[in-house]
Amino acid sequence: MHSDAGSGILFNLSHEIVLAEDVLPIGVIMLPVKKRTETICLPPGAVLSGIRFHPAIGYGILGRHYQKPTLLSPQSDQLYQLYRLHSKIHLQEGDARIDTLHHWITQSMNFTHVIPDALEKALDHIALDNTPGQLTGHISLSQRQIERQFKTWLGMTPKYYQRILRIKKAMNYLRTNPNADLADTALRFGFSDQAHMTREFRSIAKTTPGKV
Repeated sequence: MHSDAGSGILFNLSHEIVLAEDVLPIGVIMLPVKKRTETICLPPGAVLSGIRFHPAIGYGILGRHYQKPTLLSPQSDQLYQLYRLHSKIHLQEGDARIDTLHHWITQSMNFTHVIPDALEKALDHIALDNTPGQLTGHISLSQRQIERQFKTWLGMTPKYYQRILRIKKAMNYLRTNPNADLADTALRFGFSDQAHMTREFRSIAKTTPGKV
């Protein structure tokens, strides 16, 4: 599972699975913000469905961060009744399961103004390759206030979020351009050189640019 700075809800419908070092049983699994790529091991017959939240949205919807994949207890399932949804999609397959999840999301979750406007603008500007130090020129917050909002809503600094985005963009480029020169790719996406890009890939994506 690649790092994307997002969080989510995983519905494990059959068989234990292993995510990184965590054994996840059948049930509703609350996922932490994904800061680094992790390996997921699926046994034969494993069936998974889920909801993936864009950065900061999960905290806005759920009101908290999870430090690791966490089995939701039925006693804690008062807000959205996720186990009722789990039981419903367990009886479905393919597109029917996707349609049920989509309908449930639109009926149960309100994504309007979920995160502060200033944070949303900061996320948009970083996506446009503005550096964290440039954000104060675009939004009405100091650098320290921006840092606090990122820490609260994403559990990371703006700089780390930028590192994740840079790697994602480089990976997508390399997948669609498999013969691209790696040194040129590094400069294209803001790495200081090819060695820097390789270190960042190993640290966050757990792979190298040449293996993408």
